[in-house]
Amino acid sequence: MFDNFLLIFIPLFVAMDGIGLLPIFLSMTAELDEKSRKKIVTNSIITAFIVAIVFIFLGELIFKTLGITVTDFKIAGGILLLIIAISDIIKTREYKGFLSTSIGVVPIGTPLITGPATLTTSLILVGNYGYIPVVLALIINLFIVWFIFVQSERIKNIIGLDGLRGVGKIVSLLLAGIAVKLIRTGISEIISQ
Repeated sequence: MFDNFLLIFIPLFVAMDGIGLLPIFLSMTAELDEKSRKKIVTNSIITAFIVAIVFIFLGELIFKTLGITVTDFKIAGGILLLIIAISDIIKTREYKGFLSTSIGVVPIGTPLITGPATLTTSLILVGNYGYIPVVLALIINLFIVWFIFVQSERIKNIIGLDGLRGVGKIVSLLLAGIAVKLIRTGISEIISQ
Protein backbone atom coordinates (compact mmCIF):
# COMPACT_ATOMS: atom_id res chain seq x y z
CA MET A 1 0.00 0.00 0.00
CA PHE A 2 2.84 2.42 0.86
CA ASP A 3 4.46 1.69 -2.51
CA ASN A 4 1.22 2.62 -4.28
CA PHE A 5 0.98 5.81 -2.23
CA LEU A 6 4.50 6.77 -3.30
CA LEU A 7 3.45 6.20 -6.93
CA ILE A 8 0.77 8.85 -6.32
CA PHE A 9 2.71 11.20 -4.05
CA ILE A 10 5.93 11.49 -6.09
CA PRO A 11 4.35 12.50 -9.45
CA LEU A 12 2.26 15.15 -7.66
CA PHE A 13 5.33 16.37 -5.77
CA VAL A 14 7.23 16.69 -9.03
CA ALA A 15 4.27 18.31 -10.84
CA MET A 16 3.74 20.95 -8.12
CA ASP A 17 7.47 21.68 -7.96
CA GLY A 18 7.45 23.68 -4.72
CA ILE A 19 11.24 24.08 -4.72
CA GLY A 20 11.22 25.13 -8.38
CA LEU A 21 8.50 27.70 -7.64
CA LEU A 22 10.42 29.19 -4.74
CA PRO A 23 12.59 31.58 -6.81
CA ILE A 24 9.43 32.78 -8.58
CA PHE A 25 7.62 33.24 -5.27
CA LEU A 26 10.58 35.16 -3.84
CA SER A 27 10.86 37.46 -6.84
CA MET A 28 7.10 38.13 -6.91
CA THR A 29 6.96 38.94 -3.20
CA ALA A 30 10.36 40.64 -2.80
CA GLU A 31 8.88 44.06 -2.02
CA LEU A 32 6.18 42.81 0.37
CA ASP A 33 6.28 42.65 4.15
CA GLU A 34 6.04 39.37 6.10
CA LYS A 35 2.31 39.77 6.83
CA SER A 36 1.50 40.26 3.12
CA ARG A 37 3.67 37.27 2.18
CA LYS A 38 1.83 35.04 4.65
CA LYS A 39 -1.51 36.19 3.22
CA ILE A 40 -0.28 35.35 -0.28
CA VAL A 41 0.87 31.89 0.87
CA THR A 42 -2.52 31.18 2.44
CA ASN A 43 -4.44 32.44 -0.61
CA SER A 44 -2.25 30.46 -3.00
CA ILE A 45 -2.64 27.16 -1.13
CA ILE A 46 -6.42 27.57 -0.75
CA THR A 47 -6.76 28.44 -4.46
CA ALA A 48 -4.54 25.55 -5.54
CA PHE A 49 -6.56 23.13 -3.40
CA ILE A 50 -9.96 24.30 -4.68
CA VAL A 51 -8.91 24.22 -8.34
CA ALA A 52 -7.36 20.74 -7.97
CA ILE A 53 -10.34 19.29 -6.07
CA VAL A 54 -12.86 20.64 -8.58
CA PHE A 55 -10.82 19.20 -11.44
CA ILE A 56 -10.30 15.85 -9.69
CA PHE A 57 -14.03 15.37 -9.11
CA LEU A 58 -15.44 17.01 -12.26
CA GLY A 59 -12.67 16.29 -14.75
CA GLU A 60 -14.14 12.94 -15.78
CA LEU A 61 -17.56 14.54 -16.37
CA ILE A 62 -15.91 17.22 -18.50
CA PHE A 63 -14.13 14.49 -20.47
CA LYS A 64 -17.35 12.57 -21.09
CA THR A 65 -19.08 15.74 -22.25
CA LEU A 66 -16.25 16.46 -24.69
CA GLY A 67 -15.81 12.83 -25.78
CA ILE A 68 -12.25 12.61 -24.45
CA THR A 69 -10.93 9.34 -22.99
CA VAL A 70 -8.38 9.00 -20.20
CA THR A 71 -6.01 7.52 -22.80
CA ASP A 72 -6.41 10.67 -24.93
CA PHE A 73 -5.70 12.78 -21.85
CA LYS A 74 -2.63 10.71 -20.96
CA ILE A 75 -1.12 11.40 -24.36
CA ALA A 76 -2.19 15.07 -24.49
CA GLY A 77 -1.24 15.61 -20.86
CA GLY A 78 2.09 13.87 -21.37
CA ILE A 79 2.87 16.09 -24.36
CA LEU A 80 1.85 19.19 -22.39
CA LEU A 81 3.91 18.14 -19.36
CA LEU A 82 6.89 17.48 -21.64
CA ILE A 83 6.57 20.96 -23.17
CA ILE A 84 6.29 22.54 -19.70
CA ALA A 85 9.30 20.57 -18.45
CA ILE A 86 11.44 21.45 -21.47
CA SER A 87 10.38 25.10 -21.18
CA ASP A 88 11.32 25.12 -17.48
CA ILE A 89 14.69 23.53 -18.19
CA ILE A 90 15.56 25.97 -20.97
CA LYS A 91 14.11 29.23 -19.64
CA THR A 92 14.68 31.24 -16.49
CA ARG A 93 11.43 32.52 -15.06
CA GLU A 94 11.61 35.90 -13.34
CA TYR A 95 8.63 37.88 -12.16
CA LYS A 96 9.10 41.41 -10.85
CA GLY A 97 6.81 44.23 -9.95
CA PHE A 98 3.95 42.29 -8.34
CA LEU A 99 2.77 44.25 -5.32
CA SER A 100 -0.79 43.03 -4.88
CA THR A 101 -1.63 40.27 -2.42
CA SER A 102 -4.10 38.94 -5.03
CA ILE A 103 -1.13 37.22 -6.70
CA GLY A 104 -1.76 34.43 -4.21
CA VAL A 105 -4.78 33.44 -6.29
CA VAL A 106 -3.41 34.14 -9.79
CA PRO A 107 -0.68 33.38 -10.81
CA ILE A 108 0.73 31.61 -7.72
CA GLY A 109 -2.28 29.47 -6.66
CA THR A 110 -3.11 28.75 -10.25
CA PRO A 111 -1.49 28.17 -12.71
CA LEU A 112 1.85 27.94 -10.86
CA ILE A 113 1.01 25.51 -8.01
CA THR A 114 -2.07 23.90 -9.54
CA GLY A 115 -1.49 24.24 -13.23
CA PRO A 116 -1.57 21.90 -16.20
CA ALA A 117 1.07 19.59 -14.71
CA THR A 118 -0.74 19.09 -11.40
CA LEU A 119 -4.19 18.83 -13.00
CA THR A 120 -3.08 16.35 -15.65
CA THR A 121 -1.20 14.25 -13.11
CA SER A 122 -4.11 14.29 -10.62
CA LEU A 123 -6.71 13.20 -13.13
CA ILE A 124 -4.58 10.36 -14.47
CA LEU A 125 -3.73 9.21 -10.93
CA VAL A 126 -7.43 9.20 -9.98
CA GLY A 127 -8.07 6.89 -12.93
CA ASN A 128 -5.35 4.53 -11.71
CA TYR A 129 -5.66 4.68 -7.91
CA GLY A 130 -8.99 6.28 -6.97
CA TYR A 131 -10.04 9.54 -5.32
CA ILE A 132 -9.07 9.10 -1.66
CA PRO A 133 -5.33 8.38 -2.06
CA VAL A 134 -4.97 11.11 -4.71
CA VAL A 135 -6.71 13.72 -2.54
CA LEU A 136 -4.57 12.66 0.43
CA ALA A 137 -1.37 12.96 -1.63
CA LEU A 138 -2.58 16.33 -2.93
CA ILE A 139 -3.15 17.63 0.61
CA ILE A 140 0.28 16.43 1.77
CA ASN A 141 1.96 18.01 -1.26
CA LEU A 142 0.12 21.30 -0.72
CA PHE A 143 1.30 21.26 2.90
CA ILE A 144 4.88 20.81 1.63
CA VAL A 145 4.48 23.76 -0.77
CA TRP A 146 2.99 25.83 2.07
CA PHE A 147 5.96 24.97 4.30
CA ILE A 148 8.47 25.81 1.54
CA PHE A 149 6.83 29.19 0.91
CA VAL A 150 6.56 30.04 4.63
CA GLN A 151 10.25 29.18 5.06
CA SER A 152 11.25 30.82 1.75
CA GLU A 153 13.75 33.32 3.15
CA ARG A 154 15.40 30.71 5.34
CA ILE A 155 15.66 28.20 2.46
CA LYS A 156 17.06 30.90 0.15
CA ASN A 157 19.72 31.77 2.74
CA ILE A 158 20.76 28.11 3.06
CA ILE A 159 20.67 26.98 -0.59
CA GLY A 160 21.01 30.30 -2.39
CA LEU A 161 19.03 31.47 -5.40
CA ASP A 162 21.28 29.60 -7.85
CA GLY A 163 20.89 26.41 -5.81
CA LEU A 164 17.11 26.80 -5.91
CA ARG A 165 17.20 27.25 -9.67
CA GLY A 166 19.39 24.14 -10.01
CA VAL A 167 16.98 22.04 -7.96
CA GLY A 168 14.11 23.43 -10.05
CA LYS A 169 15.84 22.27 -13.24
CA ILE A 170 16.34 18.76 -11.81
CA VAL A 171 12.65 18.61 -10.84
CA SER A 172 11.74 19.71 -14.39
CA LEU A 173 13.87 16.88 -15.75
CA LEU A 174 11.94 14.42 -13.56
CA LEU A 175 8.70 15.95 -14.85
CA ALA A 176 9.92 15.31 -18.41
CA GLY A 177 10.49 11.65 -17.49
CA ILE A 178 6.96 11.36 -16.09
CA ALA A 179 5.64 13.02 -19.26
CA VAL A 180 7.38 10.49 -21.50
CA LYS A 181 5.96 7.68 -19.36
CA LEU A 182 2.43 9.08 -19.79
CA ILE A 183 2.85 9.37 -23.56
CA ARG A 184 4.28 5.84 -23.78
CA THR A 185 1.45 4.42 -21.64
CA GLY A 186 -1.22 6.21 -23.67
CA ILE A 187 0.21 5.02 -26.98
CA SER A 188 0.49 1.45 -25.63
CA GLU A 189 -3.17 1.57 -24.58
CA ILE A 190 -4.25 2.74 -28.04
CA ILE A 191 -2.18 0.02 -29.74
CA SER A 192 -3.62 -2.69 -27.48
CA GLN A 193 -7.23 -1.67 -28.27
